[in-house]
Amino acid sequence: MKKIILFLLLSHTLSAQYLYPATQRNFDLSVAFGSAFSPSLSYQNLYGIGKAKRFKIGWGIRLNTFFSGQKNYITAPARLTSGSQSIVALFTENIADNLDTLQLTKSRLGNVNGTIILQYSFKKLDIGFNIDFIGYSFGGKQTGKFIASESKSLHETIQTAKPTQFNLLLISDSDIGSLNSELYFRYRISNKLGLRAGASFQFLEYTTDKTLTFENDRFRHKTLLPFVAITYTPIKKTAKNAR
Repeated sequence: MKKIILFLLLSHTLSAQYLYPATQRNFDLSVAFGSAFSPSLSYQNLYGIGKAKRFKIGWGIRLNTFFSGQKNYITAPARLTSGSQSIVALFTENIADNLDTLQLTKSRLGNVNGTIILQYSFKKLDIGFNIDFIGYSFGGKQTGKFIASESKSLHETIQTAKPTQFNLLLISDSDIGSLNSELYFRYRISNKLGLRAGASFQFLEYTTDKTLTFENDRFRHKTLLPFVAITYTPIKKTAKNAR
Protein backbone atom coordinates (compact mmCIF):
# COMPACT_ATOMS: atom_id res chain seq x y z
CA MET A 1 0.00 0.00 0.00
CA LYS A 2 2.89 2.38 0.83
CA LYS A 3 4.38 1.74 -2.62
CA ILE A 4 1.08 2.63 -4.30
CA ILE A 5 0.76 5.90 -2.33
CA LEU A 6 4.39 6.78 -3.12
CA PHE A 7 3.78 6.10 -6.84
CA LEU A 8 0.69 8.35 -6.90
CA LEU A 9 2.49 11.18 -5.11
CA LEU A 10 5.46 10.91 -7.48
CA SER A 11 3.14 10.82 -10.51
CA HIS A 12 1.30 13.93 -9.29
CA THR A 13 4.54 15.82 -8.60
CA LEU A 14 6.00 14.99 -12.01
CA SER A 15 2.78 15.82 -13.83
CA ALA A 16 2.51 19.19 -12.11
CA GLN A 17 6.08 20.20 -12.96
CA TYR A 18 6.92 18.57 -16.29
CA LEU A 19 4.19 16.46 -17.82
CA TYR A 20 0.98 18.37 -18.44
CA PRO A 21 2.10 19.76 -21.85
CA ALA A 22 2.39 16.16 -23.17
CA THR A 23 -0.84 14.75 -21.71
CA GLN A 24 -2.37 11.94 -23.79
CA ARG A 25 -5.83 10.59 -23.12
CA ASN A 26 -7.00 7.23 -24.47
CA PHE A 27 -10.28 5.37 -24.54
CA ASP A 28 -9.74 1.65 -24.99
CA LEU A 29 -11.93 -1.39 -25.62
CA SER A 30 -10.26 -4.80 -25.28
CA VAL A 31 -11.43 -8.40 -25.46
CA ALA A 32 -9.47 -11.25 -23.84
CA PHE A 33 -10.45 -14.72 -24.96
CA GLY A 34 -9.62 -18.41 -24.80
CA SER A 35 -10.72 -20.43 -21.79
CA ALA A 36 -12.92 -17.45 -20.87
CA PHE A 37 -14.43 -14.33 -22.44
CA SER A 38 -13.30 -11.09 -20.80
CA PRO A 39 -14.12 -7.66 -22.33
CA SER A 40 -12.68 -4.52 -20.70
CA LEU A 41 -13.35 -0.82 -21.19
CA SER A 42 -10.84 1.74 -19.95
CA TYR A 43 -9.90 5.40 -19.80
CA GLN A 44 -6.19 6.26 -19.60
CA ASN A 45 -4.34 9.48 -18.84
CA LEU A 46 -0.63 9.40 -19.79
CA TYR A 47 2.18 11.90 -19.16
CA GLY A 48 5.38 11.99 -21.22
CA ILE A 49 8.73 12.22 -19.43
CA GLY A 50 11.89 13.77 -20.83
CA LYS A 51 12.49 15.91 -23.91
CA ALA A 52 11.32 13.29 -26.41
CA LYS A 53 8.32 12.33 -24.22
CA ARG A 54 8.75 8.70 -25.34
CA PHE A 55 8.50 7.20 -21.87
CA LYS A 56 5.07 7.72 -20.36
CA ILE A 57 3.64 7.15 -16.92
CA GLY A 58 -0.01 7.44 -16.03
CA TRP A 59 -3.21 6.31 -14.43
CA GLY A 60 -6.56 5.08 -15.62
CA ILE A 61 -9.94 3.64 -14.73
CA ARG A 62 -10.90 0.21 -16.09
CA LEU A 63 -14.12 -1.78 -16.17
CA ASN A 64 -13.26 -5.49 -16.37
CA THR A 65 -15.73 -8.32 -16.94
CA PHE A 66 -15.15 -12.07 -16.89
CA PHE A 67 -17.40 -14.87 -18.16
CA SER A 68 -16.61 -18.57 -18.20
CA GLY A 69 -17.89 -22.06 -17.54
CA GLN A 70 -16.63 -24.20 -14.67
CA LYS A 71 -13.41 -22.96 -13.06
CA ASN A 72 -11.39 -24.07 -10.06
CA TYR A 73 -10.87 -21.41 -7.39
CA ILE A 74 -8.02 -22.16 -4.98
CA THR A 75 -7.49 -20.95 -1.41
CA ALA A 76 -6.53 -17.28 -1.76
CA PRO A 77 -4.90 -15.77 1.38
CA ALA A 78 -1.10 -15.71 1.32
CA ARG A 79 -1.00 -16.73 5.02
CA LEU A 80 -2.31 -20.12 3.86
CA THR A 81 -0.82 -20.51 0.38
CA SER A 82 2.76 -19.63 1.37
CA GLY A 83 2.69 -18.91 5.10
CA SER A 84 3.74 -15.28 4.56
CA GLN A 85 2.01 -12.04 3.56
CA SER A 86 5.20 -10.16 2.68
CA ILE A 87 7.27 -10.10 -0.53
CA VAL A 88 8.57 -13.51 0.58
CA ALA A 89 5.27 -14.95 -0.68
CA LEU A 90 6.40 -14.17 -4.22
CA PHE A 91 9.30 -16.62 -3.95
CA THR A 92 7.79 -19.27 -1.67
CA GLU A 93 6.28 -22.53 -2.88
CA ASN A 94 2.63 -23.18 -2.10
CA ILE A 95 1.83 -25.23 0.98
CA ALA A 96 -0.21 -28.01 -0.64
CA ASP A 97 -1.80 -29.21 2.62
CA ASN A 98 -3.39 -25.76 3.11
CA LEU A 99 -5.01 -25.56 -0.32
CA ASP A 100 -8.69 -26.27 -0.86
CA THR A 101 -10.60 -25.97 -4.14
CA LEU A 102 -13.96 -24.39 -4.88
CA GLN A 103 -15.25 -25.66 -8.26
CA LEU A 104 -17.71 -23.00 -9.37
CA THR A 105 -20.08 -24.09 -12.13
CA LYS A 106 -19.64 -20.73 -13.85
CA SER A 107 -18.01 -17.33 -13.35
CA ARG A 108 -19.88 -14.08 -13.96
CA LEU A 109 -18.24 -11.05 -12.41
CA GLY A 110 -17.11 -7.52 -13.10
CA ASN A 111 -15.00 -4.89 -11.42
CA VAL A 112 -14.11 -1.22 -11.68
CA ASN A 113 -10.47 -0.57 -10.78
CA GLY A 114 -7.95 2.23 -10.80
CA THR A 115 -4.98 1.37 -13.06
CA ILE A 116 -1.27 2.24 -13.15
CA ILE A 117 0.29 2.50 -16.63
CA LEU A 118 3.90 2.46 -17.91
CA GLN A 119 4.55 2.89 -21.65
CA TYR A 120 7.36 3.54 -24.11
CA SER A 121 6.44 5.00 -27.50
CA PHE A 122 8.17 4.87 -30.85
CA LYS A 123 6.86 6.66 -33.96
CA LYS A 124 3.91 4.32 -34.54
CA LEU A 125 4.45 1.62 -31.91
CA ASP A 126 3.78 1.65 -28.18
CA ILE A 127 5.06 -0.99 -25.74
CA GLY A 128 3.50 -0.94 -22.32
CA PHE A 129 2.34 -2.52 -19.11
CA ASN A 130 -0.63 -1.71 -16.91
CA ILE A 131 -1.96 -3.13 -13.64
CA ASP A 132 -5.05 -2.55 -11.49
CA PHE A 133 -4.32 -1.36 -7.96
CA ILE A 134 -7.62 -0.66 -6.19
CA GLY A 135 -11.32 -0.99 -6.89
CA TYR A 136 -14.67 -2.70 -6.40
CA SER A 137 -16.11 -5.97 -7.75
CA PHE A 138 -19.70 -6.98 -8.40
CA GLY A 139 -21.62 -10.02 -9.63
CA GLY A 140 -24.25 -12.58 -8.68
CA LYS A 141 -23.92 -15.56 -6.39
CA GLN A 142 -22.61 -18.83 -7.84
CA THR A 143 -22.64 -22.37 -6.50
CA GLY A 144 -19.98 -25.03 -6.68
CA LYS A 145 -18.44 -28.12 -5.11
CA PHE A 146 -15.96 -27.62 -2.29
CA ILE A 147 -12.97 -29.99 -2.39
CA ALA A 148 -11.44 -29.95 1.10
CA SER A 149 -7.88 -31.08 1.69
CA GLU A 150 -8.52 -32.13 5.29
CA SER A 151 -12.14 -31.77 6.42
CA LYS A 152 -14.23 -34.90 5.72
CA SER A 153 -17.45 -33.21 6.82
CA LEU A 154 -17.05 -30.39 4.27
CA HIS A 155 -15.47 -32.39 1.46
CA GLU A 156 -17.58 -32.35 -1.73
CA THR A 157 -20.29 -30.20 -0.17
CA ILE A 158 -22.09 -27.57 -2.27
CA GLN A 159 -21.17 -24.01 -1.34
CA THR A 160 -22.39 -20.58 -2.44
CA ALA A 161 -20.05 -17.70 -3.20
CA LYS A 162 -20.10 -14.18 -4.60
CA PRO A 163 -17.30 -11.93 -5.95
CA THR A 164 -15.03 -10.45 -3.26
CA GLN A 165 -16.10 -6.80 -3.26
CA PHE A 166 -12.90 -4.94 -2.32
CA ASN A 167 -9.89 -5.16 -4.64
CA LEU A 168 -6.37 -4.16 -3.61
CA LEU A 169 -2.95 -4.73 -5.17
CA LEU A 170 -0.39 -5.85 -2.58
CA ILE A 171 2.17 -8.58 -3.33
CA SER A 172 1.39 -11.82 -5.19
CA ASP A 173 -1.05 -13.94 -3.15
CA SER A 174 -1.37 -11.09 -0.65
CA ASP A 175 -3.56 -9.33 -3.24
CA ILE A 176 -7.24 -9.00 -2.38
CA GLY A 177 -10.11 -9.35 -4.85
CA SER A 178 -10.09 -9.28 -8.65
CA LEU A 179 -7.32 -7.49 -10.55
CA ASN A 180 -6.24 -7.32 -14.19
CA SER A 181 -2.81 -6.57 -15.67
CA GLU A 182 -1.71 -6.36 -19.31
CA LEU A 183 1.54 -6.52 -21.24
CA TYR A 184 0.89 -5.05 -24.67
CA PHE A 185 1.97 -3.67 -28.03
CA ARG A 186 -0.03 -0.95 -29.80
CA TYR A 187 0.26 0.02 -33.47
CA ARG A 188 -0.94 3.52 -34.32
CA ILE A 189 -3.07 3.43 -37.48
CA SER A 190 -3.56 7.20 -37.25
CA ASN A 191 -3.30 9.97 -34.67
CA LYS A 192 -6.70 8.96 -33.33
CA LEU A 193 -6.84 5.18 -33.74
CA GLY A 194 -4.60 2.33 -32.63
CA LEU A 195 -4.73 -1.46 -32.55
CA ARG A 196 -3.47 -3.13 -29.39
CA ALA A 197 -2.66 -6.77 -28.56
CA GLY A 198 -0.93 -8.69 -25.81
CA ALA A 199 -1.49 -10.85 -22.74
CA SER A 200 -3.92 -10.28 -19.88
CA PHE A 201 -3.10 -11.82 -16.49
CA GLN A 202 -6.08 -11.80 -14.16
CA PHE A 203 -6.78 -12.65 -10.53
CA LEU A 204 -10.47 -13.51 -10.00
CA GLU A 205 -11.73 -13.96 -6.47
CA TYR A 206 -14.92 -15.21 -4.82
CA THR A 207 -15.92 -15.18 -1.15
CA THR A 208 -18.08 -18.01 0.21
CA ASP A 209 -21.16 -17.40 2.34
CA LYS A 210 -19.65 -19.58 5.07
CA THR A 211 -16.21 -19.71 6.64
CA LEU A 212 -14.74 -23.06 5.63
CA THR A 213 -11.55 -24.95 6.55
CA PHE A 214 -8.57 -23.04 7.98
CA GLU A 215 -11.02 -20.21 8.86
CA ASN A 216 -10.99 -19.18 5.20
CA ASP A 217 -13.73 -17.92 2.89
CA ARG A 218 -11.70 -16.48 -0.04
CA PHE A 219 -10.85 -18.42 -3.19
CA ARG A 220 -8.92 -17.30 -6.28
CA HIS A 221 -8.61 -18.27 -9.93
CA LYS A 222 -5.58 -17.07 -11.93
CA THR A 223 -5.71 -16.96 -15.71
CA LEU A 224 -3.52 -15.79 -18.59
CA LEU A 225 -5.41 -14.85 -21.76
CA PRO A 226 -4.46 -13.26 -25.09
CA PHE A 227 -6.35 -10.09 -25.96
CA VAL A 228 -6.94 -7.64 -28.79
CA ALA A 229 -8.09 -4.04 -28.42
CA ILE A 230 -8.85 -0.80 -30.21
CA THR A 231 -7.73 2.57 -28.83
CA TYR A 232 -9.27 5.97 -29.55
CA THR A 233 -7.21 9.08 -28.75
CA PRO A 234 -9.10 12.39 -28.95
CA ILE A 235 -7.06 15.15 -30.58
CA LYS A 236 -7.12 18.47 -28.77
CA LYS A 237 -8.35 21.39 -30.82
CA THR A 238 -5.91 24.27 -31.07
CA ALA A 239 -6.51 27.81 -32.28
CA LYS A 240 -4.85 26.86 -35.57
CA ASN A 241 -7.05 23.80 -36.05
CA ALA A 242 -10.19 25.72 -35.19
CA ARG A 243 -9.78 28.17 -38.09
